[in-house]
Amino acid sequence: MHEGASVDDGQRIQSARLRAKVTGADEAARFIAPGSTVGMSGFTGSGYPKAVPTALAARIEAEHAAGRPFRVRVWTGASTGPELDGALARAAGIEFRLPYNSDPLVREQINAGQMEYFDLHLSQVAPMAWQGFLGPLDTAVIEVSGITPDGALIPSSSVGNNKTWIDQARQVIVEVNRWQSAHLDGMHDIYYGTALPPHRVPIPILRPGDRIGEPFLRCDPDKVVAVVETDAPDRNLPFRAPDEAARAIAGHLLEFLRHEVKLGRLPAALLPIQSGVGNIPNAVLGGLLDSPFERMSAYTEVIQDGMLDLLAADRLSVISATGLSLSPPTAAAFNADVARYRGRIVLRPQEISNHPEVIRRLGCLAMNGLIEADIYGAVNSTHVMGSRIQNGIGGSGDFARNAYISIFMTPSTAKEGRISTIVPQASHVDHIPQDVQVIVTEQGLADLRGLSPKQRARQIIERCAHPDFRPALEDYFERARAHAYGQQSPSLLTEALSWHQRYLDTGSMRPSP
Repeated sequence: MHEGASVDDGQRIQSARLRAKVTGADEAARFIAPGSTVGMSGFTGSGYPKAVPTALAARIEAEHAAGRPFRVRVWTGASTGPELDGALARAAGIEFRLPYNSDPLVREQINAGQMEYFDLHLSQVAPMAWQGFLGPLDTAVIEVSGITPDGALIPSSSVGNNKTWIDQARQVIVEVNRWQSAHLDGMHDIYYGTALPPHRVPIPILRPGDRIGEPFLRCDPDKVVAVVETDAPDRNLPFRAPDEAARAIAGHLLEFLRHEVKLGRLPAALLPIQSGVGNIPNAVLGGLLDSPFERMSAYTEVIQDGMLDLLAADRLSVISATGLSLSPPTAAAFNADVARYRGRIVLRPQEISNHPEVIRRLGCLAMNGLIEADIYGAVNSTHVMGSRIQNGIGGSGDFARNAYISIFMTPSTAKEGRISTIVPQASHVDHIPQDVQVIVTEQGLADLRGLSPKQRARQIIERCAHPDFRPALEDYFERARAHAYGQQSPSLLTEALSWHQRYLDTGSMRPSP
C-alpha cells in the first residue's frame, strides 16, 4: 500500500513533486511533437484525457493554417470521446489510429483513406507494444482521479492500456480530473506480473473478484513532464429504451440460459457473464433482473447501465472489467455513490480483463453483437458491405474464441428492413464458424453446437432469418447444395455476395419482384 493512499476532494495532487509540475493544457500539449506517437488513456468513452487532446488539436489547426504539417499517431485502450478522437480528427491531426474507434469523423476519415487504422484484438495491444512491433511510444497522456503523496497514480473510470503506456513512453503527461469520484481509490487492480515468452507465468485469477495486483499505477516522477488539472465528465452516449426486437432477443436468450441450467450444463448462478456494449446487450442485462438467476458474477470488458443495475439489485455479486461505459445519468448517480460499489467492482488493465487464459479458465458466457452472420455461422462484426469499417473487433474475439458459450445477437434486419443481417456469405469475417456457438435474433435462437455446416445453415435460416428474406436464403442454400464445387459448406461463388452488391446498386437486399 502506498503512503497516504486516500485522496480527498480537497487536494487531488498530494505529491509535492508532481504538484510543482502543474501547468495549463496548452503548455502541456507543447511537449507533443509533430510525427510523434501518443498513447492516450480511455476505454469506451471513460477515463480518457479531455484537456490536453483538445489543446493539441488547436495547436495542430494553427500549424496547418501556417502551412506546416502536424499529425500524430494515436494509441488508446479502445474508443474515447469527442474531446480526444473527435477534436483531433476535426483538426486532421491523426495519421494512424489503434486499436478501436467509434467516433464518426474518425470513421469517415478511415474509410476515405485519410487515416491508417490498425484493428486488433484488445487483449493483444499491450503485448504487441512490449514486443516492439508497434514502434516506440513518445508520450503517454493519462487521466487519473488523483495522485498519492509518493507519486502513485490513482486510475479514473477506466484502466485500459494505461500501465503499458506509462511504462513504454519516453515522457508522461497526467490529467487529474476532479469530476471523477475520489472514492474510485481502491477499486483498481493493476497487475505487474505479465511478461513476454519464455518468461510468462500463469495469471493467478481463479474467480472474477480475485485481486492479484496493486490499486495504483506506478510512474517514475522523472518521466512526468506536465500535470494538468481538469473537471470534465466522461462522454458516453445514453442507451435507448429497448425496442420490441431487443426485448425479443433478450427473451430468447434468457430462455436458452434457463434451459441450459435445467439440463445441468450451467450452474444455477450461471457462469461469469461478458457483455458487449450496446442497446441489445443492455436489454439482455435488464432481462436478467427478472430472471431466476441469483448471485451471478461478471468477467467482462466494460460495465454498462444494465450491469450496474444488477449489482445494485444484488443479482450480481461482483464485476471484473477494465472500465465503465455508463450513460450520463447513470454515471452521475454512480459518482455520487461510488463507495457503495467499490468492494464489488474490480477494474483491471485490458490485457487482464480480456486475457484468453483467464476467460477460458473461468468459463465466461460471451454475449456480443454483430453486423451480419452468414448461413454457416461466420460473423462479421466490423465492416459494412465488406470494406467500410464501422468500429472494430474490440474484445469480442478475445471472448468468443475462449468462452464456455459464445453468443452473438442482432436484429434480423437493418436499415428499415432493406438489409438482412443473415446472408448467404458474410462480406467480411471476424469470427469464424468454429468460434460462434449461438446466434440470436428477434425471430429466434439457433444453437449451433455440434452441428455440421449444412445443419447449421438450416438452423440459422429457419430460426434467425427474417420471414421476408427466409425464402431467398432457402432457395440459395438448396441451389448451392445442387451445384456447389463441394458439399461441406456449399457456396455459389457468383452469387454468394450478390445480396451486398444489390444493396449497393439499389439500396436494398430484397430481390427484385
